[in-house]
Amino acid sequence: MDLYTISDIAAALKRKEISSVEITQAFLARIQKSDNQLNSFISITAEQALREAKAADELRAKGAAPSFLAGVPLAHKDNFCTQGTKTTSASKMLSNFVPPYSATVVNRLKAAGMVMLGKTNMDEFAMGSSNETSFYGPVKNPWDVERVPGGSSGGSSAAVAAKLTPFATGSDTGGSIRQPASLCNLVGIKPTYGRVSRYGMVAFASSLDQAGPITHTVEDAAHIMNIIAGADLLDSTSVDYPVPDYTKTLNDSLKGLTIGIPEEYFDASLNPEVVHLIEDAITVYEKLGVRIKKINLKSTRQCISLYYLIASAECASNLARYDGVHYGYRCDSPKDLQDLYIRSRSEGFGDEVKRRILIGTHILSSEAYNAYYIKAQTMRTLIMQEFLDVFQAVDLILGPTTPGPAFKLQEKTDDPLHMYLSDIYTVMVNLAGLPAISLPAGFVNDLPVGMQLVGPAWNEARLLNVAHRYQKETNWHLYSPKGAEYV
Repeated sequence: MDLYTISDIAAALKRKEISSVEITQAFLARIQKSDNQLNSFISITAEQALREAKAADELRAKGAAPSFLAGVPLAHKDNFCTQGTKTTSASKMLSNFVPPYSATVVNRLKAAGMVMLGKTNMDEFAMGSSNETSFYGPVKNPWDVERVPGGSSGGSSAAVAAKLTPFATGSDTGGSIRQPASLCNLVGIKPTYGRVSRYGMVAFASSLDQAGPITHTVEDAAHIMNIIAGADLLDSTSVDYPVPDYTKTLNDSLKGLTIGIPEEYFDASLNPEVVHLIEDAITVYEKLGVRIKKINLKSTRQCISLYYLIASAECASNLARYDGVHYGYRCDSPKDLQDLYIRSRSEGFGDEVKRRILIGTHILSSEAYNAYYIKAQTMRTLIMQEFLDVFQAVDLILGPTTPGPAFKLQEKTDDPLHMYLSDIYTVMVNLAGLPAISLPAGFVNDLPVGMQLVGPAWNEARLLNVAHRYQKETNWHLYSPKGAEYV
């Protein structure tokens, strides 16, 4: 049965061609068959999923389905709190944590009648670009199981790409939705900071984190954004800004729009084959009536350093709560309180998380605070202004999402700086709090790569529109990895 996108499944459910229980059973069977190889799930909630699917079928039979997506399965990245279901953030520190409440994103999707299949693997506390830092082991890319799926939402992306779930939630602090979407031939949108509630999402860097969907198509992403976007009284950083129906404007004309191409993105670090794919995408947009304009984002090269200063400082602050006292991992037989703190944190955190905590602690120390943290925040303001200036001349920005296709497992684990450069095109967007979307743009050596569109704040509707029109003209998003048969 050719059903794997949210839109197709929802339409089939509405026509009563299939039940939610049947489609849920089919996805659960695929997870059982394939995920031993991919390691994309940490927890599988089969009994809960079938209960929710049965309830969705009963509501549809009564004509009382709460939304168009009622009965459609999904998976949640394991840093979204799920009441009664383990939420680990892929860390030993939280390996026994069962939240007493659910994240707002989880609650909104549940209220829409969607069915949770399970919780997906990720880089520990969302810190990583390859999904190799997980306490539960690395995730494999369905396109080539010897390669990474990207991070930190690697489990979500691998699961969607392998058609183990039609959709999964992700979080994006410096590219953690867009980068794995690029490497797995998927659509991933990072909304404007404040557009989607962060309540109940385990914090990494609070001024950078944002939740968003990972899907097969732009249309599917629009459906999910309709549900999860909007202000939340439980999150003081969410903004009460009007939320449109993102599906209504997907097919709007692009004539008269101007897309900017940053010259700084196309240097020697970018794979030449990716350059050709971006040039092909530009040709598609020109045929759709878009004007292309070269622009400059001069802060691009400084953004990696800037990002890791700010993100590490916020990481050190947020992770201070994991001390072996209140909840989470606690070492055995501590000698005293200091021993409890030291061994619980030393044993509970992985190497990458420890590295960032140590860096962040130094940045926030009295000796370094003014020299590093304050200077970084000043530079961040200049980056925001740089984007504001650019958006006076163009409507959107187009460029690569990643420097190249997925790299081999363990290829960069011994060189953190090399690994961090995987995010060169994505971190700047988080620093400025802007929305961006990655979508399939083609293949390099039979491996998928994505392109990124960036827009002004609160302009997700235009991003989705411009991305959707590209997908109507191309078929890159229709390709699936070998073995990902239709459900």
